[in-house]
Amino acid sequence: MAKLSIGGQAVIEGVMMRGPKEVAVAVRKADGTIDIDVNPVNSIADRYPILKKPLLRGVVALFESLVMGMKALSYSAQVSGEEDEQMDDKEMALTMLVSVALAVGLFIAIPTWSMRFLQQWTSSSLTLNLAEGFLRMGIFLVYIAAISSMEDIQRVFKYHGAEHKTIFTYEAGLPLTVENVRTFPRLHPRCGTNFLMIVMLISIFIFAFLGWPNLVERILSRILLMPVVAGISYELIRFAGKNNDKPWVHRMIMPGLLLQKLTTREPDDEMIEVAIASVKAVLPEEELQKVELQKVELKVPDSIALKSPVLTED
Repeated sequence: MAKLSIGGQAVIEGVMMRGPKEVAVAVRKADGTIDIDVNPVNSIADRYPILKKPLLRGVVALFESLVMGMKALSYSAQVSGEEDEQMDDKEMALTMLVSVALAVGLFIAIPTWSMRFLQQWTSSSLTLNLAEGFLRMGIFLVYIAAISSMEDIQRVFKYHGAEHKTIFTYEAGLPLTVENVRTFPRLHPRCGTNFLMIVMLISIFIFAFLGWPNLVERILSRILLMPVVAGISYELIRFAGKNNDKPWVHRMIMPGLLLQKLTTREPDDEMIEVAIASVKAVLPEEELQKVELQKVELKVPDSIALKSPVLTED
């Protein structure tokens, strides 16, 4: 049975799930009930079909995921009681701008500026670019390790695990029950963590051949080429998702899967219930009925990533 394309993201005390036509945010409220907010998907690619072409669709998917993710986080914070009210559009735009600026500073400006200390030993542009890329990767891994040690973030990462396990269950065509979801792995080959790892690796390769101009030109060149890096990375993760049964493809995405051991945690049953609610909210009624009619039980070891056409967006 062909599956619809769904993908998700963990939020505060909940899960955001995007289906073909709707996006839902399911959040566990302080009183124990689950609040579900469902809205239509309004993708710019539907208005401009050219944006669905390879490379371009990756840039669109990344931008829309950032916007939807920010809105979902704001909504979940308000519903779960973490914040008194949601951010308005201006506050959200400002938050995104600040976040992008911090990311540029941490992952682009600092690594390339730091190479000034290496220039006293080499003037090779290739060596400097590669060293910069590996420093960027190191900063990224340290950042992930640091936030994964925070107690509040660990709880979000448990919902991240619940999201993956629930998507696996849907892909397998099983009824969306806590018992079925619990048996599946939390490491998903199309996770946003995998995407970020591929972005880091592709950027090392592309930036290696840019020469070594002055600091401002280096920073600008890397910013301007990030849509290209994102587009290529998106196509690679789509390919990996469709060919994950091939051993060499599975080995290729193994670094991203291993990194998910930090960005996901095993969820409890109440978290799984929230993830199930988010998936059900974006499935058309006829599709949901097909899934619920399946009665086959399936056990899957945690080390196995199943092949499926779904890309998760975290």
